[in-house]
Amino acid sequence: MTDFRPPVADLAYALTHVVGYDRVAELPGFEHADLDTATEILEEVGGFMAEVVAPTNRAGDLEGARLNPDGTVTTPTGFKEAYAAYVEAGWGSVPLPEAFGGGDFPRAIGLAIQELTMEANMAFSLAPLLTQGAIEALLHYGSEEQKQAWLPKMVSGEWAGTMNLTEPHAGSDVGALTTKAVKRPDGTYGITGQKIFITFGDHDLSDQIVHLVLARTPDAPAGTKGISCFIVPKFLMNDDGSIGERNGVHTVGVEHKMGIHGSPTCVLSYEDATGYLIGDENLGMRIMFVMMNSARVSVGTQGLAVAERAYQQSLEYATGRIQGRAIGATQDSPIIEFPDVRRMLMTQKSYIAALRRMMLLNAVQVDISTHHPDAATRARADEIVGLLTPICKSFGSDLGNELTSLALQIHGGMGFIEETGAAQHYRDVRIAAIYEGTNGIQAADLVGRKLGVRNGASFLEFIATMRELDGELADAGDEFASIRAQLSTSLDMLEQTTAWMLSTGQSDPNSVLSGSSPYLRIWGLVVGGWLLAKSALAARELDGDAIAATQLPMARFYAEQLLPAVAGLVPAATAGSRDLFALDADALGDVVARRGARV
Repeated sequence: MTDFRPPVADLAYALTHVVGYDRVAELPGFEHADLDTATEILEEVGGFMAEVVAPTNRAGDLEGARLNPDGTVTTPTGFKEAYAAYVEAGWGSVPLPEAFGGGDFPRAIGLAIQELTMEANMAFSLAPLLTQGAIEALLHYGSEEQKQAWLPKMVSGEWAGTMNLTEPHAGSDVGALTTKAVKRPDGTYGITGQKIFITFGDHDLSDQIVHLVLARTPDAPAGTKGISCFIVPKFLMNDDGSIGERNGVHTVGVEHKMGIHGSPTCVLSYEDATGYLIGDENLGMRIMFVMMNSARVSVGTQGLAVAERAYQQSLEYATGRIQGRAIGATQDSPIIEFPDVRRMLMTQKSYIAALRRMMLLNAVQVDISTHHPDAATRARADEIVGLLTPICKSFGSDLGNELTSLALQIHGGMGFIEETGAAQHYRDVRIAAIYEGTNGIQAADLVGRKLGVRNGASFLEFIATMRELDGELADAGDEFASIRAQLSTSLDMLEQTTAWMLSTGQSDPNSVLSGSSPYLRIWGLVVGGWLLAKSALAARELDGDAIAATQLPMARFYAEQLLPAVAGLVPAATAGSRDLFALDADALGDVVARRGARV
């Protein structure tokens, strides 16, 4: 297994030269979060993750979390100690409010810390990730009494948090859930039902777990309009703030999963458990989306993070694996000398750099949307976040699958053998395209909700912003000529496809939805190419900087070899729905049946 090398230098480069972190550091409330201070924090976090958390990754995969006969859940060797050290260091609290013990750093720095944690151990990282989602929901909708009671120890990491949405019959269709919430005379609610796929639903990392549970009151409207959200702690609290008796929530199973074995994915049973309403009844969906929107960018970052870890391992393997003789060599060569291996390595490296810049750009816009003094600037930043979030989640997690597969391919047959550890990355990252809203749902959100903002003007303005780089690329000379040409062509195709989506949406929404996934992929490819072009332009002024020296070759490789995929996606994005629905279920089944008969 490769030792983890935290990519702090590239994080700092992206923040400094590409995504506009300087604008964030100037915002009211972030005066203490200048780039030098932020970089120092990331260097310390990176060292901690490499030394303390990364060594637990392999044990987490091999051992997994387990449900004990007494109903308790035990995490793999090293998790508990690593989490205690994480809490003591205070890394999870860095981007959270100072009023509850946090560091009040920007979301951009918080996301960079998340990336480093995920790279060290994706399964481990899910515990603080879910806690942060619960914290953000309480910050937005919790009463002052609830915030004071729960947030200080959640912010410190002493207590963990979860999201409880899914039920056996209610996955993506959250409105179908049936968990009941019956109000009691004392104002609390009795929560009864079962939840599945609850990440870190039970564990031994913290003394208390604060579950945020979606449930339905007896007279609530049907569907999503009738969902409420409740705080349901694992243990009730005594009047003096100490932990009291066990609440009526119990773990009845830990799922056996394809990957992220170290993360206990639990089936939880609620049996008249005591719950505390957050906000008003029937606000559950609104509260859920606070958690989900934050988590979606984080899940896209999981794709980036695991791809980075897999890339590091494949690069080391390619450097040391002697096999065959490269052109012009006089002795057997390491496989890194072969063009196809180089192509796979450059594909990984270029996509990873593009994704990192995309995630950080989203986070910077979040910070501007919440802290900028000008209302119009905040509103535009919020629109950009709405546009980028489904792209970050889907493009990031899709590429996580593709790039970890390339890393495994570089290992050859040894990648298919579990002992090398290459397969773990491939298995771990596969869930990212599924949870927090499948990537198909993200694409539907992009065309169904976000595209229509100001009748499409939000999207078209962002395309116009990307076009503003053309003049600078023209002035940069021949080395940038292919980047300029490919980016301009791709922007034309993105704009034309967006126009088709806008003109078709009102009359034929099914056709727009049918092309939504390739359309989202076009957006991801183009935004990635734009950000790498910006990155390469900035590098011209940084002689002697090792990171800067890699930017032009990456941007040019991306533009010439990856960005042309846009042209192949346009027909799929605009094909409509006719052939997707040309065969009904019986006809599709008949093909399968006849094939089986021939065998």
